[in-house]
Amino acid sequence: MTQGPLTTEAGAPVADNQNSETAGVGGPVLVQDQLLLEKLAHFNRERIPERVVHARGAGAYGTFTVTADITPYTRAAFLAEVGKETEVFLRFSTVAGNLGSADAVRDPRGFALKFYTEDGNYDLVGNNTPVFFIRDAIKFPDFIHTQKRDPCTGSQEADNVWDFWGLSPEATHQVTWLFGDRGIPASYRHMDGFGSHTFQWNNEAGEVFWVKYHFKTDQGIKNLTAGEAAVLAGTDPDSHQRDLRRSIERGEFPSWTVGVQIMPAAEAASYRFNPFDLTKVWPHADYPVIEIGKLELNRNPGNVFAEVEQSIFSPSHFVPGIGPSPDKMLQGRLFAYGDAHRYRVGINADHLPVNRPHATEARTHSRDGFLYDGRHGGAKNYEPNSFGGPAGTGRALWQPFDGFGGGTGDHPTPRHAEDDDFVQAGNLYRLMSEQEKERLIANLAGSISQVSREDIAERAIGNFAAADADFGKRLEAAVRALRD
Repeated sequence: MTQGPLTTEAGAPVADNQNSETAGVGGPVLVQDQLLLEKLAHFNRERIPERVVHARGAGAYGTFTVTADITPYTRAAFLAEVGKETEVFLRFSTVAGNLGSADAVRDPRGFALKFYTEDGNYDLVGNNTPVFFIRDAIKFPDFIHTQKRDPCTGSQEADNVWDFWGLSPEATHQVTWLFGDRGIPASYRHMDGFGSHTFQWNNEAGEVFWVKYHFKTDQGIKNLTAGEAAVLAGTDPDSHQRDLRRSIERGEFPSWTVGVQIMPAAEAASYRFNPFDLTKVWPHADYPVIEIGKLELNRNPGNVFAEVEQSIFSPSHFVPGIGPSPDKMLQGRLFAYGDAHRYRVGINADHLPVNRPHATEARTHSRDGFLYDGRHGGAKNYEPNSFGGPAGTGRALWQPFDGFGGGTGDHPTPRHAEDDDFVQAGNLYRLMSEQEKERLIANLAGSISQVSREDIAERAIGNFAAADADFGKRLEAAVRALRD
């Protein structure tokens, strides 16, 4: 802020910012005190609707640096050469809690990354888990309703959570992740990130590859136990946000090694798992993670509201060489995220500095709306026109999807040879050490034991038993011990 006297919003100097104008000493306040009215009116409107999900978050700026030649797989310009740097903004978040909730809770963490590329912004909106609870976006509002406060009681209810999960067996894999040791990261710096969805890469020759993104923390994985998290959430609700900011202030810049799994498009149809199912991972033995870059965070935002709260991300923000896949959850998110921000921040949210492309100008025919800044001047707002306005390039960002014959309709996700909602959850359980299994069982039992109906508990336990017999047997005994 520039030096000089305090002013009103219109720029007029303020004489007294400590006392309201009154009719005589001790008299009533006058409506002509426009500074008072301006301050109160602005204060009443300072907040915008919080995000329905991922409301609680923190963010930082940094750089992404390419470390490997991946031009055989994608024509994305920001990935075109080893050593190339692109500025980024990364927002971390919890999923279910509101804006005032604590950081140290058992919840997936959002990992939303904005690349300010020369071809416009590319948003990769992922989580700290490689899978999710559901595979079809039509179930997303119902799922989130179970995680939020019950409309009758005003609290999150175990009945709602476990009733939905028990009736949605595809959630078993993600729930096993969530209630395991990585369910409560010690900080945002000490967790991995994932694009989670399958995305398309296409190269200059038009060849198509399906990819999954991995961000491996260079700080090492650190987690909190349920007891440690309860203490930290009560004593320092802002623990993760504070840790991120202070680490950058100290010059201890958090970093992640970035890799991708790459599947040639021709292999997707016959792969043993549906490669577009968000509840599934691609085993690394099938498709190894190939290192492609380094991500470093090195600059804190100057204003949390302007740069973190008003930041917008949408999985629909692609650049040439990168595109979507037939993943049904991703397809729903392509619409939902942009629409949420148009409602929450406003139709011109993309004009804000944190959301603006940095290396190129957004040239659109959109005009007006709240807070429109007049950036287009007198340029025509239609196409075609004969005044030299912007027009399409004629080259699509991604290649069309092939091999999905049949009529339109409400189709279930196609099944592949080894598509099963329990196999990968069981594999994850069997990978755990005995101590990790004990903590997982204790975490699950502590939550399931809170439900009010026996059938809800039995159905939830049955899903884990289907993943692994030992898993189910031990969980059943632990829940019974807590409920007796």
